[in-house]
Amino acid sequence: MGKTPRGPQAVLFDMDGLLIDSERVWLEVETEVMDWLGGVWTPEHQEHLVGGSLHTGVAYMLELTGSAAPPAEVARRILDGMFERLSACVPLMPGAKELLTALREAGTPAALVSSSHRRLIEPVLEAIGREHFVLSVAGDEVTRTKPDPEPYLTAAARLGADPARCVVLEDSPNGVAAGEAAGCVTVAVPGLLPIPPGPGRTVVGSLREVSPEWLSSLVG
Repeated sequence: MGKTPRGPQAVLFDMDGLLIDSERVWLEVETEVMDWLGGVWTPEHQEHLVGGSLHTGVAYMLELTGSAAPPAEVARRILDGMFERLSACVPLMPGAKELLTALREAGTPAALVSSSHRRLIEPVLEAIGREHFVLSVAGDEVTRTKPDPEPYLTAAARLGADPARCVVLEDSPNGVAAGEAAGCVTVAVPGLLPIPPGPGRTVVGSLREVSPEWLSSLVG
């Protein structure tokens, strides 16, 4: 019998806060929408939503303000604000493009797995380069978003990969929980919120510390 090839069958990337420096953009847009709702938004409020879904964010904003605004209108304003900014500029995180390029050259498939809606993923794919990803999964294309494992299990299934031989790269506790629940090898690159080391989890300070060779060492 042949040996199982060493290294990951795929590397699954989160988007916001991991590949792109967008948390400050989200803060700006959420602040504007909260102002429209008649409330005040702070970085502490934003921390409640890191790695979560648009639906959760809208519900939280309406709860804070007591506004009777339709949830769909709040969501539209958030999406419009984010799309406008990401269409103008996609700020990449340090080491993101270099890692994606190295994985592509090594022949390791990469996928983008985000809680953001497809509308916001598209300008990011254009800016980074679609050629770096074999597929992408958006938050509005699954039934349950992170911290549920469905997004990562969906990506692995579409790739025909064993989740246990996939590496997930995440910046938020919600995303790390999703990757671990999916049974993937999980690497945390903490952003706004701290993420402690744990069983089967590796924590690094930046994507600059990650290479295809290092990822291969995590998957026997």
